[in-house]
Amino acid sequence: MMRAAYRSATVRALGSVLSLFVAGAAAAQPVTLQAPGTFDALQDRQERSRALFVEAGKVLQSPRCLNCHPKGDRPTQGADMHPHEPWVVRGADGHGASGLQCTTCHQAANFGPSNVPGHPTWHLAPASMAWQQQSLGQICVQLKDRRRNGGKTLAQIQEHMAHDALVGWGWSPGGDRAPAPGTQEQLGALVQAWIDSGAACPAP
Repeated sequence: MMRAAYRSATVRALGSVLSLFVAGAAAAQPVTLQAPGTFDALQDRQERSRALFVEAGKVLQSPRCLNCHPKGDRPTQGADMHPHEPWVVRGADGHGASGLQCTTCHQAANFGPSNVPGHPTWHLAPASMAWQQQSLGQICVQLKDRRRNGGKTLAQIQEHMAHDALVGWGWSPGGDRAPAPGTQEQLGALVQAWIDSGAACPAP
């Protein structure tokens, strides 16, 4: 009887471990992006445009983007977007304070031994382009506002998202960081389709 009880407890324990493993594996699956053509069935042009931006928003509102578009002068990090450690600030130009520039720690490439991400032009987005605590509709309005986006046209915004190498880091973040959804090419295609359909914004 004791052996049967032991076997039963062991089976239950193994089942629990297997369930956790399966759940963890499912959670680790990358989020995909739908292709622009998926939205062709939406006959209303503005509705289609808004839907395209919502799809692109899976990237814009991922931690890979939001951590570099913080609300305030301190960047965040990690999937939970906790305050950056050690304590650092934006500085005058988004490259960190004098004497403690971003590139002091963030080198030209990801550094595996210390799990510190890297890129040659590592820096924060302008304060005027803070996305944290903003709705997707508000982010959309920011992107279109040339007074806040650095004077960029929609074509330049698309170029930035589709080809900028620092944006591209979001899909090769290294360490245990989850990449941004889809691919940079897919994001670029969605943003272009959004522009082509009138660049309508979701409700704020």
